Amino acid sequence: MPALTSHRQLLSWLLLSLVLFLRPAWAAPGVDVASVSTQPLTLTTYVSILEDPTRNLTLADVQSPEQQPRFKADQPPGSSLAMGFTRSAFWLKLQLSNPSDAPVQRLLVVENPRISHVQANIPQADGSVRTINTGSDVPQSSKVYPNRNFVFPLNLPAHAEQVLYLRVESSIGLLVPLQLWPVKAFHTYERDDYTGKAWYFGIAVAMILFNLMLLFALRDPIYLLYVVFVSCTAGALAIKNGLAPDWSIFGEPLNSNVIYYSGVSLALAALLLFARRMMQLDRLLPRLDWLLRGMIALYLVSPIAYALALPYVSRAGILLNFATALILLLCAALCAFKRQRSAFFFLAAFALLMLGGAMTSLRAMGIVPTNLFTVDGLQLGSAMEMIVLAFALADRFNVMRREKARVQEELIRAQQQLVDNLRSSEHELELRVAERTDELRELNNQLEAMSLTDALTGIANRRRFDQVLEQEWGHARRSGECLALAVVDVDWFKRYNDHYGHPAGDACLREIAQALATTVNRSTDLVARYGGEEFVFLAPMTDLAGVRGMAQKLLQAVEALALPHELSPLGRVSVSIGVAASVPGQEASAEALVARADAALYEAKKQGRNQVLG
Repeated sequence: MPALTSHRQLLSWLLLSLVLFLRPAWAAPGVDVASVSTQPLTLTTYVSILEDPTRNLTLADVQSPEQQPRFKADQPPGSSLAMGFTRSAFWLKLQLSNPSDAPVQRLLVVENPRISHVQANIPQADGSVRTINTGSDVPQSSKVYPNRNFVFPLNLPAHAEQVLYLRVESSIGLLVPLQLWPVKAFHTYERDDYTGKAWYFGIAVAMILFNLMLLFALRDPIYLLYVVFVSCTAGALAIKNGLAPDWSIFGEPLNSNVIYYSGVSLALAALLLFARRMMQLDRLLPRLDWLLRGMIALYLVSPIAYALALPYVSRAGILLNFATALILLLCAALCAFKRQRSAFFFLAAFALLMLGGAMTSLRAMGIVPTNLFTVDGLQLGSAMEMIVLAFALADRFNVMRREKARVQEELIRAQQQLVDNLRSSEHELELRVAERTDELRELNNQLEAMSLTDALTGIANRRRFDQVLEQEWGHARRSGECLALAVVDVDWFKRYNDHYGHPAGDACLREIAQALATTVNRSTDLVARYGGEEFVFLAPMTDLAGVRGMAQKLLQAVEALALPHELSPLGRVSVSIGVAASVPGQEASAEALVARADAALYEAKKQGRNQVLG
């Protein structure tokens, strides 16, 4: 069987090589990376795309000759690949070449921080493939290059060709702007990009501080609503642009699409509250005011829907945001028609914001192209809105000064009541937090134990064995002591399972595991289920003769179980054991020690089973 598998693998690679050599019609043109020396190259027309509706295809699958014809080239020119709202994953194939006489370094940039999952499979000089898994819905520490976008360093040796595969998947609209950058040019762009973002957040911070000062001076809640709105907007834009810190909320990365959509909802809820108060909609437009109240409630509960089913409601969320922009503009226009003073400021300020938000939403839906105004439209509109609205709030200052005394008195009473409530509940809150912390700690301990224990047999699992093997290997390397291990396989177990049934097979494995744990019982030893009907035990400070003796006792213990096995030549269940021992330094790695024990097991089975070799 191993020889047949090797022949099949060889045949598959030969077919794949033939496919790549013939350059079929579905293959996109290759990219000469050496020619990309001063300016970035948009890769839209160079990419071949394979859609994976099941989201189950692996790199090996898409590289197979059977899947290669599914890649579609001849993408329409543009700055990005627009897949729209889809639950499918997409594989992007890109052929790179370096015909120059010197190695070339370039940066592959996916300029959209909102893609949920991005997997880059980058060929290496030694023929291996480096797989990088990142995206907005995983921690930002997964990025190999610290940038708000997804940046992948590429190194192509002289006269080399590489085929690079990208896998993208998103819980919201999937838009993939793909560019190849010279390293120096990207550093310059990166500096300018962050400078532009810093200007916006500088304006936002200035507006927040300015309006907080007005809030404290005038005691008018409208300034608080505006501060909440600007804070939520700045936070949502920070997440949208991939600038959120590497934190998490309830296990969800702060940079994720769930948090982004929730932040936008909270920002729009704050905006609606602010607009109602600023333009006095409850008095001027009572029917539309009821509609806005319902939309506020919808926005406040929408984070729950986003957390539970974002891929299915993201399109509806964007349509709701778009409808909100139109309704707010309608309200402002009607109030301005009725000569409401604040409505003129609101109309001027938020027309730009709504236009920018609409452009961003339409870009996410793939309706408008990707450019400066559609990518940063919401950010530009928000900055202009802040500046214009500052004049409106300053105008309001003169009105509010006349009511300062009354408002100040009411706020003082409210603040005092809040302080009293906080003081009365502080102790109870501390007790609840401590109780919850203890519960979480206990649950974490239980989960950790479960993750290291085999559910069927109750002994350690493969993960625990790998951890302890590395620890003991390092300890033996430092101390110069011998480390031994054995690999145990139940003889003719498939026949046993087929004849007696899987419940009986599970019971057999549990009894053998118990015999193994009873026989190998030193505190320094470890017994584990390696997988299927294979077990292992690790014996520190034990030489080859010692581990043989332990294995022989285990052989006798299994024989003493006298488990009947009609399809075994022995008439009972037996085991074959391969052992190996080494002093670290004489072996290349712990894996080599396992390989020797496994080879000894194979030889024991080959020579008739029910024996110890090694």
